Amino acid sequence: MQGTSVVILVLSLFGVFYAYAGYPLFLFCLSFSLKHPLLKNNYRPFVSIIITAYNEEMRIRLKLENTLAVDYPKELLQIIVASDGSTDRTNSIVREFSETGIDLLIVKDRKGKENAQSEALQKAKGEIIVFTDVSTLLETNAVGTIVDNFADKSIGCVSGMDKVISEDENGAGGGEGAYVRYEMWIRELESKVNTVVGLSGSFFAARKEVCRDFSKNMDSDFRTLLNSRKAGMRGIVDPEAIGCYKAVDDTSKEFSRKIRTVVRGLTVFFNSLEFCNFFTYKLFSIQYVSHKLFKWLVPFFLVVALISNAILVQKSAFFLCLFCSQIIFYCVAAIPFLLRTRENPIFIKLPHFFVSVNLAIAIAWLKFLRGERIIVWQPSDRK
Repeated sequence: MQGTSVVILVLSLFGVFYAYAGYPLFLFCLSFSLKHPLLKNNYRPFVSIIITAYNEEMRIRLKLENTLAVDYPKELLQIIVASDGSTDRTNSIVREFSETGIDLLIVKDRKGKENAQSEALQKAKGEIIVFTDVSTLLETNAVGTIVDNFADKSIGCVSGMDKVISEDENGAGGGEGAYVRYEMWIRELESKVNTVVGLSGSFFAARKEVCRDFSKNMDSDFRTLLNSRKAGMRGIVDPEAIGCYKAVDDTSKEFSRKIRTVVRGLTVFFNSLEFCNFFTYKLFSIQYVSHKLFKWLVPFFLVVALISNAILVQKSAFFLCLFCSQIIFYCVAAIPFLLRTRENPIFIKLPHFFVSVNLAIAIAWLKFLRGERIIVWQPSDRK
């Protein structure tokens, strides 16, 4: 019994370690022997920018002004706003920009972001499609920079670099900002050795030919990356193509957003199990399981580690200290919830964010296994 508990504890802790540190370490080691030189060059094809919006009257004007200011030849640029059943002033505000060449596509029945993007693609004339959210503001050179990557014919899609901005004195976005920087670092490593496994849904670009099969309950960014792989192309992240968005004002809304994102991610993953076939997709199959599935299994690893450790506490001082460390970690993570505090030092924010993320993943699994699929939602309010 003791031996079995030790094995289970070790395996569960290894699962957590591999998901967050082992996989990046694996990529880092591979980067010394596997390199994919990028043939990035000045490339100016016709580009269509698709902005999806739902009841964004408070932010859409700033987004359109920001988009019009991008440093890209205007004669080679089409801007489409796909309004997904908006009932506020979003549509009328977009119409004010009609003389600038911005096209308004009204999707009368709200069917979700992916459906709106799919309809906008029917109007898109560009060879390259840039998808961006209303909440994300692009740096002036972001569009030209991300498009330059498509001079390399092996590139099917490119993720922008997410940057969380916040007035929080403890750093950009606290736990959210740190997690985003961590994810961007992983994508940079993936780009160096092979291909990214996911794109930034708030800002990414793709060849029009891989922008297909958008499903209402599957993330278009994840789907586009998989379409690229199926077509024999890869996806990368461009650290110089920066999209900025503000930290979520209400952590409970970030919690709900994470649940939605994971449910949709699980939907794509289990509808695309072909990419787990090592004989067909080689290294990508390992990345696919490591970056996605292992990360989503962490909540189960954490629970199993705590239970198996509890069984072993009386066996040695080491197991007792390890168990106490876990308890202390979860107690620290619970402080913002128990005390209802919003401004906390980073050593509290990081454990809180880690536990919140994994609790959201656990709830997402429950919803997914119950057959729930998420099609539409209210965009997160940001500071």
